[in-house]
Amino acid sequence: MKKTLQFLWLMHYISLQFHVIISSSLSLLHCLLSFAKFLEKVGITSEVYLLRTAMDGIPPLKDKHLLMKNLRFEKVKVRIYQPTMSTTGQRRGILYFHGGVGRFGSIRKYDCFKTLSLLFRYRLAPEHPYPTQFEDCLTATIHFMRTAQDYGVDPSRIIVCGDSSGGTLTAAVAQAVGNRRDLPKLRAQILIYPYLQCVDFNLPSYQQNEGVPVLLKERTLALGLKYLDKDLSVMEAIFNGCHIPEDLQEKYQKWVSSDYIPHEFKTRGYKPSTTHPLFSKEVYTLVKPMFDTVFSPMLAEDSVIAQLPETFILTCEFDVLRDDGLLYKKRLEDHGIKVTWCHLEEGFHGTVFLALYGEFFSCTHKISGASVLQCSLAQ
Repeated sequence: MKKTLQFLWLMHYISLQFHVIISSSLSLLHCLLSFAKFLEKVGITSEVYLLRTAMDGIPPLKDKHLLMKNLRFEKVKVRIYQPTMSTTGQRRGILYFHGGVGRFGSIRKYDCFKTLSLLFRYRLAPEHPYPTQFEDCLTATIHFMRTAQDYGVDPSRIIVCGDSSGGTLTAAVAQAVGNRRDLPKLRAQILIYPYLQCVDFNLPSYQQNEGVPVLLKERTLALGLKYLDKDLSVMEAIFNGCHIPEDLQEKYQKWVSSDYIPHEFKTRGYKPSTTHPLFSKEVYTLVKPMFDTVFSPMLAEDSVIAQLPETFILTCEFDVLRDDGLLYKKRLEDHGIKVTWCHLEEGFHGTVFLALYGEFFSCTHKISGASVLQCSLAQ
């Protein structure tokens, strides 16, 4: 009971702090993304290179109580964390997949989270095309699940976790190992404002937050198509729903529909669609990889969903991906999966990243955002 009250108080405190720093934080990161796109257009540098450099940031100071090792699990680079002091018994293992739409992002900014056990330095696109990122994460996860005891970790207490597209990878990995009899069962998965579906880009959260930095509606789809190395000229057709055959529309309607979004999330600037999209076979053929469950974990079959572990989902009100989290929560609960849900009323996409970016943002923001993640990891 005491832990529950502490958690609720923390969520209330964080909500009070967000309104103070949201404007400056969002504006700075939004400008960075726009500036990177401009520099690529004029031929000075690539958008990916600039974003990778910026998001690496300044690595945090080493913790004298924590031993960090850079290893390889088969072909995958990993950073493993172990306490310098000997402990009795086996520890919980938390595996973290960073965000960045498979093209940028870094593990260096997560060193301050001392509850983590392992960070994956999966290879990035476009040098390593999709789905290399998922394959690397799956390979390293399986390796760790089989050798956890070598690192003092209880194989029955392994948790996978990720933010943004790292949440996508987390969901996809959890689905891939969910029914494996040759591996221990995952203890839990933690999904922090994850991208989960390509079916409907006009859900209430996409309409309400289409112009909210940093993850604009248009930027969301553009980054996804670049990740898949697809032409951006199909964006308008996808926004209109022309990329889905009629039989798939009927199938996915069971899982992805604004009908399943609670009413309280539709009161702010949402208009239900009254038009019927005209299917384009050409567009569908081009973007077919988007329907793969590695890219859109929401579209996994019921038999796969039913095998998933206990789940923690974090959503933010001012985030186009909010409803992805809400719909996945419903799917899991419909199959009897226990879900702990945290919703930040004044939160926005990138909260965890901005919390870590202490070089530019206030100490209050850093503590608040870090506490959200630390609290979720403690569940």
